[in-house]
Amino acid sequence: MLHGEDSCPAVEEGGEEDQHRPLILERIEKETGRTWRTVLSQRLRKHCSCTPEKAKSRILSFFPVLQWLPCYKLRDWILGDVMSGVIVGILLVPQSIAYSLLANQDPIYGLYTSFFASIIYALLGTSRHISVGIFGVLCLLIGQVVDRELALAGYLPESSLSGNDSSVPLAGNDSGVVGCDRSCYAIAVGATVTFTAGIYQVLMGLLQVGFVSVYLSDSLLSGFATGASLTILTSQVKYMLGLKIPRPQGWFTLFKTWYGLLSNLWNTNVCDLITSLVCLAVLIPMKELNDRFKSKLKAPIPFELFVVIIATLASHFGHFNTEYGSGVAGAIPTGFLPPQMPMWSLIPNVAVDAFSIAIVGFAITISLSEMFAKKHGYTVDANQEMYAIGFCNILPSFFHCFTTSAALTKTLVKESTGCQTQLSGLISALLLLLVLLVIAPLFYSLQKCVLAAIIVVNLRGALRKFTDIPCMWRANRIDAFIWLITMATSALVNTELGLLVGVLVSAFCVLGRTQRVQVLELGRAMTREHYEDLASYKGLQTHPDVAIFRYEAPIYYANQSLFKKSLYRCVGLDPVKEKSRRVKFQNSKPQEEAAGIPTSKMDEKEAEAPAAVTLMMDTASRYLRRIVIDCSAVLFLDTAGVNALKEVRKDYGELGVAVELAQCKTSVLDTLERGGYYRNQKGGDAGENHTIFFTIEDAIRHVESRSTPNGDYDKS
Repeated sequence: MLHGEDSCPAVEEGGEEDQHRPLILERIEKETGRTWRTVLSQRLRKHCSCTPEKAKSRILSFFPVLQWLPCYKLRDWILGDVMSGVIVGILLVPQSIAYSLLANQDPIYGLYTSFFASIIYALLGTSRHISVGIFGVLCLLIGQVVDRELALAGYLPESSLSGNDSSVPLAGNDSGVVGCDRSCYAIAVGATVTFTAGIYQVLMGLLQVGFVSVYLSDSLLSGFATGASLTILTSQVKYMLGLKIPRPQGWFTLFKTWYGLLSNLWNTNVCDLITSLVCLAVLIPMKELNDRFKSKLKAPIPFELFVVIIATLASHFGHFNTEYGSGVAGAIPTGFLPPQMPMWSLIPNVAVDAFSIAIVGFAITISLSEMFAKKHGYTVDANQEMYAIGFCNILPSFFHCFTTSAALTKTLVKESTGCQTQLSGLISALLLLLVLLVIAPLFYSLQKCVLAAIIVVNLRGALRKFTDIPCMWRANRIDAFIWLITMATSALVNTELGLLVGVLVSAFCVLGRTQRVQVLELGRAMTREHYEDLASYKGLQTHPDVAIFRYEAPIYYANQSLFKKSLYRCVGLDPVKEKSRRVKFQNSKPQEEAAGIPTSKMDEKEAEAPAAVTLMMDTASRYLRRIVIDCSAVLFLDTAGVNALKEVRKDYGELGVAVELAQCKTSVLDTLERGGYYRNQKGGDAGENHTIFFTIEDAIRHVESRSTPNGDYDKS
């Protein structure tokens, strides 16, 4: 139906009238009447019911290999997977032997660990690119636990052993295992810690707590890894110098280790020192060349393997062990040892250590998985990754293995050599199997100082983070502070404590940010209904008798008092102090009249209950009637926050200044409703309707309609 010209003015007047009314939205009624029994039964039916389709889906999700293997593109992917699998397998041989030294285990156990982890993750993992195996930080943590338990069981420290002799528990100490030498007990401890850590990881997967990885920020993990790298570097110096000193336990191990090194410096084995220097002189520049020309090389050159082969031949034919007393890897058996159960009696002793190891292992794995998944355009399941890495620890622990996780260096090599699926992990496992069955005994004469040099060279990436400190500080000082605190605690105090301190510092930094937030006074843009901070932008306008403020943080128990102080300071009037001043004035007025002291008209005017408050601002006075608080940035409220808003409204209301809230989120509105903020507002009943302002402009128009009109906006 078309309206004539006479009806147009009426329509326009009606439209203008609607624009001046606050926006009204009708809430969707939430479902009520559901008891906890109903919710529990529904969830049980959802998760415990079993249909053929659901069973198939669960099996496929638990074994991702069943999803990608039938869809494998043989012609497109096989070459890249084979090449990456072979290259990573070649790198795993020397690194597995070397990192066994860090974990205080025999070399054969490092090869076992890499072999089983590669197979299990290929079956259960959801990432196509990460390489799961031995990781330096976890080896350090395992080695610390192993050393401690060996000492508690009464086994002689490694420095007290001569040659390749084994040791048994000291007399009078029944903590050790009968018929089990030092090496046997060491791997028993390592396997027990690994089993316990795997149980933790699987339980976290069952409880769907894969989200915990988001609480370990990149700066925290980077600082932890760098601090642990300093500890690893320090622990390897004794092997590079050929010193036989025990690994210190407890806190401040870095200082204790360096004290032991400097105290025994004159006992340095010259053969080990020269070999270490030669290995470093070869490996460091060769690694740099690999990094510089990685875009041009189809695959990185395995210089570590070349160094291991040449050093083994030199040590064998030069009789470094017998002639110069150089420490060597010793006998490495072929094949596999029979399975062995974890030491159940040892689990209470290592439970706490295993938990920190489980958290670090999962955090490293999921962060690398998500990083490469995002880079290549697919997704990973955090909970399935928890299952995968958990079973990579549980199952191998029965076969003399220690803890594993994703490793960044080998993952980067795997990706750069054309890896497409986890078939490359199976090919790496085949190469390790060949070493285990045939080649392993040939490494008998390999010097430990060569393995230590390989570990030190592989720490370059973590140690380079020190050069990034200025950039981190300029980018974000809080993240840089977290990095420094975590790194310093991990390196100088205790590795496990560094992780805990990093988490606590991160949490306190988040809380601190909510403590430092200040209330901002807003002004209106000249051309549209938009409000921003007056201190940040020019040309904004303020209303002569309405002040608009914004608080950009949640209001809860920890910052509610700071919110009130900041608001009072920004308004320029503390209502509590103002009421106290007026009470004192009223009490002193009769005394002044009795004494014949005249009272000024201004004091009499202020003593009366005003309809507004005059504020003395920086440049001019301001006649304030209403305060509007923009709650758009308030994410949530708790009971203390609701009470703080009640107190602000009540205190200013007693001075004749009304307080209105605008742009509250739905969750904030619900909290205000439950907390009774709108109850008895303006003296009304609990059921009385109250106005909700979805825009700042609606709140201003509402308060203007309830007060005397007062001109246009004043330009600030």
